Amino acid sequence: MQLFKKLDIPPLEIGDYLAIGAIFSATDSVCTLQVLNQDETPLLYSLVFGEGVVNDATSVVLFNAIQSFDLSHISSTTVLQLVGNFLYLFVTSTMLGVFAGLLSAYVIKKLYFGRHSTDREVALMILMAYLSYMLAELFYLSAILTVFFCGIVMSHYTWHNVTESSRITTKHAFATLSFIAEIFIFLYVGMDALDIEKWKFVRTSPGKSISVSSILLGLVLVGRAAFVFPLSFLSNLTKKSPHERIEFKQQVTIWWAGLMRGAVSVALAYNQFTRSGHTQLRGNAIMITSTISVVLFSNVVFGLMTKPLVRLLLPSNAVSEPSSPKSLLSPLLGNGQGSDVEVSGPIIPRPTSIRMLLSTPSHTVHHYWRKFDDAFMRPMFGGRGFTPFVPGSPTERNANLWR
Repeated sequence: MQLFKKLDIPPLEIGDYLAIGAIFSATDSVCTLQVLNQDETPLLYSLVFGEGVVNDATSVVLFNAIQSFDLSHISSTTVLQLVGNFLYLFVTSTMLGVFAGLLSAYVIKKLYFGRHSTDREVALMILMAYLSYMLAELFYLSAILTVFFCGIVMSHYTWHNVTESSRITTKHAFATLSFIAEIFIFLYVGMDALDIEKWKFVRTSPGKSISVSSILLGLVLVGRAAFVFPLSFLSNLTKKSPHERIEFKQQVTIWWAGLMRGAVSVALAYNQFTRSGHTQLRGNAIMITSTISVVLFSNVVFGLMTKPLVRLLLPSNAVSEPSSPKSLLSPLLGNGQGSDVEVSGPIIPRPTSIRMLLSTPSHTVHHYWRKFDDAFMRPMFGGRGFTPFVPGSPTERNANLWR
């Protein structure tokens, strides 16, 4: 706050500073995930992916909680209400997503009209995911968090209840839609950066805008380090086995993966500092242009440096190589859980590191959740590991691999 005041930026309220913190807490780990191998480093891949997605959702929830309060006069009651509102949005959005995912699994597993038809199965999965989003918007919750947890539940239960043709269709349909949406978002951010209207407000003092961008980028670097390394240290204290601990090089990779900022930060910046898509205030224009500058710099510069850095820190077998035709067919026929199918030659099951990691006995929360899942959830909602024979379902062929 004092740094911004020294730069003689038009005054910002305390709510603006808190919103800036929420805006730049949304990470974009796509670049790092593209060069990590999920089979070779399952723990690192899961940490980077999970943190990136949850950070986006959490930043939106925190941003909404900040906007719902008048922070001009902060008191202990206001702080408690802010924390309570954040927890309310987070918990209710999560439960709504879980409910929608379980409902889709139950409908496809139990009701006849939802089974044995690729069109109906794919349509139900898409519509139920969209229903969770619409319900979250209807109840003024976090739609991105609701869809995220709905997707987790649907991937664990619903996706394994449908026929193999539906699974292949759904996998490629969502991958295609995701790729198109991602390209559209990056094109939008790039085209918006070329809009000269907002840059006219900062052209009289370009050095000030560069200073703000540098401060924000420096705070991102320091904030990531203050978050990743202490938590990794605490996590390692609870791990008895050396292979379960997060090595320093992996910690650096996690730190680097969270430096990129994406479209969520730009969208939240516009939400906070503009009205009707534009601004006439110089201070707000500086914050918007600085946010765009940080997003572009982090994606272009940090993104280009990601692959060489990961290759330097991690062994060569932990970095993914371009897919060959053989590996392209394996996820379709082997459900992405391991390559059980070869283009030529006999079928030789080869468990992946993920399967070996999940099958390792350990009395953790995940261990007890799996016992509860096998005893109560899967008999009701189906999913991977549910053994009754369903004609045309891939459950039968994968059952022996997961028992």
